[in-house]
Amino acid sequence: MKKQIKQHQKRERKLQKQRLKELRGRRLGLYIHIPFCRQKCDYCDFYSLPGNGDRMEDYIKALTLHLEEVAPRTEGFAVDTVYVGGGTPSVLGEERLKRLLKTVDKRYQLERHCETTVEVNPESVTPRLLKTLHKGGVNRISMGIQSCHDEELALINRPHTFAQAQEAVGMIRGAGFKNLNLDLIFGLPSQTMDRWQESVEAVLALEPEHLSLYGLTLEEGTPLWQRRDQLTLADGDLQADMYLWAVERLSQAGYDQYEISNFAREGKRSRHNLKYWMGREYVGFGPGAHSDFGGRRYSYVRNLERYIDGMLSGGKIVDASELIPAEERGYEYLMLRLRTVMGIDGVEYNRTFRMNFAPLEALLRQYQDRGWAVQEESGRWHFTPNGFLLSNQLIGELLEAQEENKLETVLPWYQQEMSVK
Repeated sequence: MKKQIKQHQKRERKLQKQRLKELRGRRLGLYIHIPFCRQKCDYCDFYSLPGNGDRMEDYIKALTLHLEEVAPRTEGFAVDTVYVGGGTPSVLGEERLKRLLKTVDKRYQLERHCETTVEVNPESVTPRLLKTLHKGGVNRISMGIQSCHDEELALINRPHTFAQAQEAVGMIRGAGFKNLNLDLIFGLPSQTMDRWQESVEAVLALEPEHLSLYGLTLEEGTPLWQRRDQLTLADGDLQADMYLWAVERLSQAGYDQYEISNFAREGKRSRHNLKYWMGREYVGFGPGAHSDFGGRRYSYVRNLERYIDGMLSGGKIVDASELIPAEERGYEYLMLRLRTVMGIDGVEYNRTFRMNFAPLEALLRQYQDRGWAVQEESGRWHFTPNGFLLSNQLIGELLEAQEENKLETVLPWYQQEMSVK
């Protein structure tokens, strides 16, 4: 009997090792959207609602139910990144966030070193909140600062001062977090080069592991867009100068640029955001959230009440859903990976999408001559900082070249392979 028990235990251990090996090869990211904030910033086009504190409890119930319903579909996947974004997730308070994180931990197969990020705003950070997040498995904090000048923050309706941001960083470090991202925006109303440089230097003094720098974009329908004629805004040349100066300054400070707007110290790149740019699978939850999972892309309604009602009462919450053909994946490969310094590879492109890379390479060589692109020794192509500034235009040209040549679906090397057989 003892021998049979030992043999059974040995088989179970072998099966468990096999399951773990399979899981390591199938990784998944989770994005959880929190659509609440204290007040909405004037430039923000994300789906979020100021106030609505009376709906937070029902929302957490709906979100928890959604997480539980989707979990069985992710069996066999190891979740290696979790990102709780918004809105401002920290306005939920520690108890609701604790319940949310507990549900994720209980229902999903989290990798041991899963990167778990929660976004916060300076005015909503407290030691108690941070302690709860740290105990709940959160190991990365992302905080929007945007500027070190309070008058610039007021112009875009940010609900905090720079002093509050500095205090929040102190609390984050005091709670034991060793991976912190800070956001800044350049090209703010009335912002000069000198004041932009002051903001960068002030944030570098806080020693974050990661920095995200975004050029101000006026999204139609936002309060800032409606006031655009009353504002003094940086023109394209000034924004370009601000960006290129920051790229150089951050490089000097030890931050590696790995995407158009993102810079990190060694080993601190955002693993979750890299999923988007590298075309990996992720599942989203909450109103307005998107997913790319099982070959299908889908999104949920950008409406808090419809989302809550749909989850709690059985209504429809899916806003759009489509299967993605291989040809479109080829377009995405160009659009997303050329946002990063990992870039694209001709052999990889040919073999994956069965499309001719030669017309694209001809364009890339032209960009190289103009200082917009570079080819590594490995053969991979990526944009330079000057190329990143023109990325929308350059990627558009590459997509046009791909469209013109998509009829060449059977490549010369593939024809030869078929003739041999």
